[in-house]
Amino acid sequence: MTHEARPMMRAVTQDGPGGPEVLRLVETERPSPGPTEILVRVHAAGVNPADWQTRSRGAFSTGATTPFTLGFDVSGVVEEVGRGVTVFQPGDAVFGMPRFPHPAGAYADYVTAPARHFAHRPERLDHVRAAAVPLAALTAWQALVDTAGVGPGSRVLIHAAAGGVGHLAVQIAKSRGAYVIGTAREAGHGFLRALGADELVDHTRQDFAGAVGDVDVVLDAVGPAYWSRSLSTLRPGGTLVSIVPLDETFPAEQARAAGVRAVFMLVEPDQAALRAVAALIDSGRLRVEVAAVFPLEDVARAHALGEGGRTRGKIVLSVA
Repeated sequence: MTHEARPMMRAVTQDGPGGPEVLRLVETERPSPGPTEILVRVHAAGVNPADWQTRSRGAFSTGATTPFTLGFDVSGVVEEVGRGVTVFQPGDAVFGMPRFPHPAGAYADYVTAPARHFAHRPERLDHVRAAAVPLAALTAWQALVDTAGVGPGSRVLIHAAAGGVGHLAVQIAKSRGAYVIGTAREAGHGFLRALGADELVDHTRQDFAGAVGDVDVVLDAVGPAYWSRSLSTLRPGGTLVSIVPLDETFPAEQARAAGVRAVFMLVEPDQAALRAVAALIDSGRLRVEVAAVFPLEDVARAHALGEGGRTRGKIVLSVA
């Protein structure tokens, strides 16, 4: 009895932790969708800090071991649907952040994941721009809307406002009726004003804690150096949301004593929020900035650029 050979695909893998040079392009078997899953032909994959942080550690926090394929942000076309899937059909253009924080394997020609980890791709975007959206926009939405309850009249301080999460957070907060203050280098101020930021602080020239006050919400993508100073900007009852993994210096007790809240938020797959983000994009109220696009075989260069920390917006891998 002979077994028919499985279709093959390209994927980026690594065998251990290290710099961008550990990433290599290989041929591997194409996955098949299980019940409630879809198989997506990947046209583009977003590159995120979570990718290079995972690459340098050589393992996922969820326990997966090497070799593995990085990548959480996907835009592509449904190739096949698994048993029980009713929300998509082959040929649908979709985008999503499947399986996060578990390995999704988006740096590949194909990916499988639960159907409801995706939504229909915004009509205004091509695959490259759509691939830049899910993880960053879902992070901003879940932090500002779900965690902090930003609404009309909220005063919101967004750190690293010109970054991948930050520039989308500025627009999401504005769409909710908030007054938005951003920290960014002066070179990014014009860009952020065009996105709707009301007030900007160049953190390289001025201490934001001395320039900003009476804030309802702080969204922090920088880390420990900003936590305590961010608390000082909050009005009573305000919220600091960190999207940077915590260490022992996180001021949760200090926040409680000051009558404010400090929390860490980890983004998760969310079809409803993806649809809300897509609606904002198609209404012209949310645009994504793509800093650079690399072909899949140049993934190491993409990581090296991202780790430099000076990009405005998102880096994307063109796959198809």
